[in-house]
Amino acid sequence: MSIMETLAARRTYRRFAQKPVPQDVVEDMVEALRLSSCGANRQAVKLVVVQSPEMVVKVHPLVKWAGYLPPEQGTPKADKQPVMYLAVVQDSAIPGDLNTDTGIALANITLAAWDKGVGSCIMGAINKPALSELLGIAEPDKLAFMVALGYPAHTAKVVPMTEETGIKYYLDEDRNYCVPKRSREELAREI
Repeated sequence: MSIMETLAARRTYRRFAQKPVPQDVVEDMVEALRLSSCGANRQAVKLVVVQSPEMVVKVHPLVKWAGYLPPEQGTPKADKQPVMYLAVVQDSAIPGDLNTDTGIALANITLAAWDKGVGSCIMGAINKPALSELLGIAEPDKLAFMVALGYPAHTAKVVPMTEETGIKYYLDEDRNYCVPKRSREELAREI
């Protein structure tokens, strides 16, 4: 698969098969973080890998799902919950633009997972204080995002953005995600 095909296929997934993520995928995601570009080579982004079933269950109620959809449509049922999470942590003792470095790291991590068929959902609507306590994240480290992971139990596809759809993703008649995207002409101009 070319990189452009990979980028088109790597969407956000919110329902997962209850199949464990193999250790080699975990190792690839950690290596993808390690190899991430970052300003001044600061390497201020870290991960807490949450894969024990007991801890995964404790994380579930501390994250919010699919803000554009009603909870009954966007929140995964018990048999479709993620099977692991990554806590994406910023070391605030290291100066620099941590948000840019974190964005690059998130792209690398989720692409590494998708390369082996593991879907992801980057989550910013999270209970940071409760998750930090649960996961033992303390100053100067700060929880930035959670990433839900697992083998997708639905499909997601890019569709043209129209006046009717706007930017909000939606479910089609088969409960698969449709993600409206702006046209190339709206996003770039050549001079």
